[in-house]
Amino acid sequence: MIIRNLKNWRIPALGALAFLTISTTVRTDNNDYFEISKNIEIFTNMYKEINTYYVDQLDPSTLMRTGIDAMLESLDPYTNYISESEIEAFRYITEGRYNGIGAKLETINEFPTLMEPHRDSPADKAGLKAGDQIVEVDGKSARNKTADELNEILKGYPGTTIDLTVKRPGEKKELKITLTRDQVSIPSVPYYGMVDNEVGYIALTAFYRNSGKEVADAFRALKARNPEMKGVIFDLRGNPGGLLNEAVNISNIFIPKGEVVVTTKGKVKDWDRSFKTLNQPLDTEIPLVVLINDRSASASEIVSGVMQDLDRGVLMGQRSYGKGLVQNTRDVGYNSRVKLTTAKYYIPSGRCIQSIRYVDGEPMDIPDNERATFQTRNGRQVLDGGGVHPDKQIAVETDREIIQALIDQHMIFHFATQYTLEHDSIQDIAQFHFANWNGFLGFLEDQNFSFETESEKHLAELRKSAEEEDYQLQAQISALANAIDQAKKTELEDSRDVIINLIEKEIASRYAYQKGRLQIGIRNDEEVAEAVKLIGNQEAYNKLLTQTN
Repeated sequence: MIIRNLKNWRIPALGALAFLTISTTVRTDNNDYFEISKNIEIFTNMYKEINTYYVDQLDPSTLMRTGIDAMLESLDPYTNYISESEIEAFRYITEGRYNGIGAKLETINEFPTLMEPHRDSPADKAGLKAGDQIVEVDGKSARNKTADELNEILKGYPGTTIDLTVKRPGEKKELKITLTRDQVSIPSVPYYGMVDNEVGYIALTAFYRNSGKEVADAFRALKARNPEMKGVIFDLRGNPGGLLNEAVNISNIFIPKGEVVVTTKGKVKDWDRSFKTLNQPLDTEIPLVVLINDRSASASEIVSGVMQDLDRGVLMGQRSYGKGLVQNTRDVGYNSRVKLTTAKYYIPSGRCIQSIRYVDGEPMDIPDNERATFQTRNGRQVLDGGGVHPDKQIAVETDREIIQALIDQHMIFHFATQYTLEHDSIQDIAQFHFANWNGFLGFLEDQNFSFETESEKHLAELRKSAEEEDYQLQAQISALANAIDQAKKTELEDSRDVIINLIEKEIASRYAYQKGRLQIGIRNDEEVAEAVKLIGNQEAYNKLLTQTN
């Protein structure tokens, strides 16, 4: 998401999830005013009639929220109503901080399960661990509550307490834990370091307030400790975006003062803006590889797109998500807001990377022959629409069905939980290697792990059709089923390296939180290895930035 908050034509610190709070009158012709007035009157009358005469008692808030959500769903996926109860979550999205317990939750086997506590958060300080299931909150059952529902209960003012009943793997008795809420701050740069003696690495997970400072501090620290550093890998994979002014600040680390980073254009022409870098850069020459994937969105796409348009760095990975829309917030009373799309943003080449087609709220892949062509500063061809395309494409190993099934059924998560029950600590996270592959296979067997492939679904349909049409194909279908079953076993073994990488990252996160996950990740990461190789080959690096079609 990209958010902007403009007030008196300045960008305050809240800047860039693309939100706007300006008391500006938008000109509307008389016919529009009539249509608005007429339809508001119709809506009010209908609401009054339903509330008065409908057979059952209605909750006015729920009914109105349904109407609001239905209206906004007819627009785009990013235009949303933010109620008073949701302001805390909105604050986390924009600022990276909120009042609560500081943990990711997901419902597994009927109970909200702690997936990952944040380091030094209230949950962490209270001794909660990944794998813990919350059974009760203040004496009330948490069974079948979604993570979102439970988060609403767990959030609260700093200093207030909450009593939890927790079921912990490996413990026979349920635990009683009293937790004190506090403000939870999530760093946007959870890890930075050297991949080898010459290449630095910085991971950015979101564009919160002060993210630009965090990235700049990380870059300065890397250069100070490693004066011979010859390149930097900037990881934006999975980064959903955030504050627009932070995208400008982060771009400014690598590009000169006075460069246009992004321009926003919408229906209200008075709100159109161009955002330039305001400060002296830290380094405009060091080789830079920016990692992106299909979950890199909005502000991530601004930064990566700017590096590509100005030929400042090489983009590597997969095509980004494709969100080129600006959202702004407007106060609608009673501590509620509406976040609405007011503009599109355009990066230096003039292109907008917004994916303009949606299916069920998700962007569709736009064929290259339907996308407009633009040029980078060096004359390389780039395309608009459908996200930012990397200069060097890398295939994604985790797209395999077997990998997705293991993740969806939490097999790797549960295996890591069992591993931590048997191992109190890991001496050196960076050197940790998981070697018990047969143990993992035994765990899957004990858990009765299974999954259905697309081929099996089609085969089931064939079996049903054959029976309905009285075709005697049982032997052939059974042979196909056996072949698919054997192929699934082979796929598991073929995916061994990818699965071990996921296991190592999950186990490392249990002892060193997100930092440990990233440390293992960059060691095992094929894309990181490719980026290191490219930085070490200056000729290949320069060719990618200068080669025109």
